[in-house]
Amino acid sequence: MYSRYPSKNAPCDEALFWPRFHLTSCVPVSPSIKKRIDSVRNSLVFRSLLSAVVIGAVVTTSQPPALAAPCGTGSFQTWLDDFKAEAAAKGISQAAIASGLNGVTLDQSVLARDHSQKVFTQTFEEFSGRMVPPRMTRGANMLKQYGSVLSRVEQTYGVPGEVVVAIWGLETDFGVNIGKFPTLRSLATLAYDCRRSDMFKAELMDALRIIERGDIAPADLRGAWAGEIGQTQFMPSSYIKYAVDFDNNGRRDLLRSPADVLASTANFLKSYGWQAGKGWEPGSANFKVLQEWNKSEVYAKTIGYFATQLAKAP
Repeated sequence: MYSRYPSKNAPCDEALFWPRFHLTSCVPVSPSIKKRIDSVRNSLVFRSLLSAVVIGAVVTTSQPPALAAPCGTGSFQTWLDDFKAEAAAKGISQAAIASGLNGVTLDQSVLARDHSQKVFTQTFEEFSGRMVPPRMTRGANMLKQYGSVLSRVEQTYGVPGEVVVAIWGLETDFGVNIGKFPTLRSLATLAYDCRRSDMFKAELMDALRIIERGDIAPADLRGAWAGEIGQTQFMPSSYIKYAVDFDNNGRRDLLRSPADVLASTANFLKSYGWQAGKGWEPGSANFKVLQEWNKSEVYAKTIGYFATQLAKAP
């Protein structure tokens, strides 16, 4: 769904679903090759640490301290206090900062999940065969139940209802399984960790902005372990960019409002160049848009296949 990906055919150790900003279309690697890759990575990490020590030794102590504490150094609480100061400096209100971050603690279970993701090796036939048939009946029912909303969504954004409902079903079983991890705690934990600190700090800032503009209360901000929110699993940065108030109640609510969920998902696809009235078969412009939703070719093909089956449903 996001554009922060390594090359498509690189070896990887990331999962398919969460987080989607990881590499999700992977070449399976043998244990021996994986061991060699880890050895190279460890060597590079050691070199980076050695360089940091050498550079640090020659930097004078007269330099002013950075606004935010370096990732993974000192206590989590010290890092969090410095992050709060950084958020305030970027214009986020003290009320949003306090309500969102006071009492937040490090979540070791999130770190464990992040560090233990596995290689995804399922073929399209295997994955689509597992994901689509159990969701066909409910998907067809959702097309009927939200027919008027989906019609307005297509008129506004040009994305057919079948495509939006397919994504909805694959992501969270139509809103049933949105995740139970406290989003702010997850994001703070991953920002404190040094693997992708800058990226998750930016997502944590946007999560505070979601609170500040009144879309979701901090206590309700729960989702997947890597910070995805809502019934189609938006990262906070995408929530800020693409969430829309389609039911006109004054809030962009991707947790509870199906109208907002469906329209926001279509808005995302339109923003990446969805062509109204065109197909979504592999190789098409619209298929490339589906790969902006999830870089995995298997996942994008499964969205398209599910949508096509829904279009044929009685």
